[in-house]
Amino acid sequence: MGSASGAMLRGVVVTGAAAALAVPATAATALTPPATPPGLSCETGKHEIDDYTGFALCRNNGSTTQTFWVHLVCGWSPDVDGEHVTLNPGQSGQSTAHCGSLGTGIGEITVQP
Repeated sequence: MGSASGAMLRGVVVTGAAAALAVPATAATALTPPATPPGLSCETGKHEIDDYTGFALCRNNGSTTQTFWVHLVCGWSPDVDGEHVTLNPGQSGQSTAHCGSLGTGIGEITVQP
């Protein structure tokens, strides 16, 4: 490749990379996490000393029996689901799951109905 066409190609690559990096900050924060299933109030989080273990602690505020489980997005490892927990009205319970240690840890924690 001649020096003129090589310089032109480098210019296109640099321009394309700059355009890709120029995404507004609001675009990255516009996503909202999935909603907690109706009738449940839940707290989610990572284990205090283990970034690969996540939990969902939920209370059934509804008038019917509810089943839920925690779902972890695990980066390079496969995503995992915790145990299914069934709660009668007024009861509380916790579901936990653990991402594989070869991955990058927990990227997202959601509660599934």
